[in-house]
Amino acid sequence: MSINRVVITGNLTRDPELRTTPNGTSVLNIGVAVNDRRRNAQSGEWEDYANFIDCTMFGKRAEAVSNYLKKGSKVAIEGKLHYGSWEDKTTGQRRSKVDVTIDEIEFMSQRRPDDGGYMPVQNQNTSFENVSNAQVPDTFSGDDVPF
Repeated sequence: MSINRVVITGNLTRDPELRTTPNGTSVLNIGVAVNDRRRNAQSGEWEDYANFIDCTMFGKRAEAVSNYLKKGSKVAIEGKLHYGSWEDKTTGQRRSKVDVTIDEIEFMSQRRPDDGGYMPVQNQNTSFENVSNAQVPDTFSGDDVPF
């Protein structure tokens, strides 16, 4: 038995790129920066460093999600690893990469009223009992996207 599940949270490294295949399928490509920590061998201090992960989403949900994301938006993604390989046209060498095929995505930023995108939530310890709806971050997963 094999399990291929990935869960990541991070910030978009660029604005989403939406395209359509010749057969009409929408394809959304995003890049997500995910921080990690490691100990510096020379100083012994812990250092943060970023991993840059390409992620892809397909179908009508990809179209809808693309309208709500901007560079810097914080997201949580659940999906599966996908391995792809191709021949580089300029060098003729075999190339490969692993990316994440998105099954579920959750917006972890507050909606910006000016441009419809999302911005990071400033206070993660907010009690939502006395907060207006305008301050509550929107979240969507596969089953509750309203289209």
